[in-house]
Amino acid sequence: MKRENAKRVLRDSGLAEMLQSINKNLLKGRGWFEEYDSTVLFKWGTGYTRRHIWVDVDGTSIRFRLTQHRKCLNSIPLCDGEYHTFTSQLWANRALLQMELKKYYDKPVAETSSD
Repeated sequence: MKRENAKRVLRDSGLAEMLQSINKNLLKGRGWFEEYDSTVLFKWGTGYTRRHIWVDVDGTSIRFRLTQHRKCLNSIPLCDGEYHTFTSQLWANRALLQMELKKYYDKPVAETSSD
């Protein structure tokens, strides 16, 4: 049930299409997706250059997991110091969602090397 809800929210928000577009147009198809019940990890790179965008769906909200940081002063998106959350009212503004996604792509979370 969580997986179906996550698929619906990602589709309705346009985020699934935006992530696919980044993979196709910017990464030339070199990225990949790992899907879980309510989470999608979009990864690219190899070894020391591996990066990812972590997207979690909680009800009708979309949450981007970031490296831990101080709570942001801006009220949009909602911030708890670990996640930036877009309620359905926020992600209904696709331009806002796309602008935020660009920030996360331009400065993604780096993964530690398994070496």
